[in-house]
Amino acid sequence: MDAFSKILKERYLVTAALPYANGRLHVGHIAGAYLPPDQFVRFLRLAGREAHFICGSDENGAPITFSAMKEGVGPQDIIDRYHAINEKAFADLGIAFSIYGRTHCPRHEEISREFFVRLHEQGHIQKKTSSQVFCTECGMFLPDRYIEGTCYYEDCGRTGARGDQCEACGRTIDATKLIDPECMICRMQKRASRGHIEVRETEHWYFRLETFQDDLRKFVDAHPEWRETVKRFSYGLLDQGLRERAITRDLPWGVPVPLDGAEGKVLYVWFDAPIGYITFTRQYFESLGEPEKWKEFWQNSGTGLVHFIGKDNTVFHAVIFPGMLMAHGDYRLPDAVVSNEFLNLEGDKISTSRDYAVWVDEYLKYFSPDVLRYYLTAIAPEASDSDFVWKDFQVRNNGELADNLGNFIQRTLGFVAKYFDSRVPEAEVTTDTGKAMLEEIKTARREIGELLAGCRFKAALERLMRFSRSGNQFFAEETPWQSRKTDMNACAATLLVGMRIVEALSVFMYPFLPFSAAKLREMLNLPALIDGDWHTAAKLAPGHELGKAEVLFPKIEDEAIAPHLA
Repeated sequence: MDAFSKILKERYLVTAALPYANGRLHVGHIAGAYLPPDQFVRFLRLAGREAHFICGSDENGAPITFSAMKEGVGPQDIIDRYHAINEKAFADLGIAFSIYGRTHCPRHEEISREFFVRLHEQGHIQKKTSSQVFCTECGMFLPDRYIEGTCYYEDCGRTGARGDQCEACGRTIDATKLIDPECMICRMQKRASRGHIEVRETEHWYFRLETFQDDLRKFVDAHPEWRETVKRFSYGLLDQGLRERAITRDLPWGVPVPLDGAEGKVLYVWFDAPIGYITFTRQYFESLGEPEKWKEFWQNSGTGLVHFIGKDNTVFHAVIFPGMLMAHGDYRLPDAVVSNEFLNLEGDKISTSRDYAVWVDEYLKYFSPDVLRYYLTAIAPEASDSDFVWKDFQVRNNGELADNLGNFIQRTLGFVAKYFDSRVPEAEVTTDTGKAMLEEIKTARREIGELLAGCRFKAALERLMRFSRSGNQFFAEETPWQSRKTDMNACAATLLVGMRIVEALSVFMYPFLPFSAAKLREMLNLPALIDGDWHTAAKLAPGHELGKAEVLFPKIEDEAIAPHLA
């Protein structure tokens, strides 16, 4: 049994951070929170585990209303449009969710309100008067994301800090303390964005997160295996000392607060969004005719629960949402919170406001989804920020996918087609090099699997490509183009080993390159992969007839990327 088989649970629920339905997806989103869990779920299923992949649009709160104001339309118009756009972009990129739900729906409102009431009844929520930012020009209290200023922490001091969090240092922010605050609505409508802001008193309900300080520290302490990013941000928040957090907002769009005297107030989006994981899980199993099965994943620690997020969502998933679950009492805590750092573009920060990004829907008009999946994994910001560079994208496609992986597959299949009538050769492998390569298949299967089980996707891809390189080296050293003239048995043995490698590649590639893996399976005349195939015995018996070989990874010419370099 492989080592990873001993540590993996039999069943998993995997979630990806809910993207706001107010804009298109870019490569930073994909690299941060969506490609890694897709790879993980694909591997889990190949390894014979039951795995469900939960995600959906975050459709409530300030970001949606802000976008609606900016475009001069209603919030429903915004969420309907971008939910559809992003759902299609995910599917076209091969991000295969079990369910892609929506938080602006009656079911989610019902579950969120029930969650709020439970916490309120148990004394974990209290009403209090607080000071909040008010814009006299707009005539309204400003949601945190409508405020921008300079971070007030002395060791940061960066501009562009929002009223809820400073992305530069990762700390949560008290909007009333921001230095030189600006109203984003005024700026958007081209009014003077400074000079209208006041701090006024208002009533809101607060989640008493601080009462779970010790329990949450124990929770984080119990996971030394988590990535350094997650631990750094989690301990940073805990070391500050947890504070109560506002759980309601003055907004016209969102989940209404289910209490008398709370008219005109909605649940703060940070509160209702993670509850969306529970909503979507319940909706998913209800659609399967198993309405109680959601409890196996949210109330049973014997199953696996893993959250995948971007850097800016770390503290919400590693500390704040677990605090909410503790307060409720009926839910288990996650086994892992997997976070990536940020992805930049050509040395600069991706910016949606400046339209400085590689948009997924635009990318897919010109290039293969698998090439993007490969590149984003190869440069994955798992431990530090990384950079999307178009020339590097081209170089890696041409040198690694085309010249390494694709070349080995093409050479092997082409040789079998030409000299063995497109049938797997019948031969006995007697050479030390041939036997060593058959053992390397087993070693690669184990090591790639262990890395994927540990969510080390970048290292797993590197191991896959090293396995492919060893196949190329084996082919070159055994020189079947020469042995076919003098010793067809030796040539057949070489190609038999080569076909075993290609077959293994069709499995190992699947988490990373699902479209190419499926195409390769067709070229091998093999059925589509099913759950458990990571461990299956070879299906390519001697005499097995192959399908037609094609180029898996065409090279990208200079003129193809030239428009993207401007």
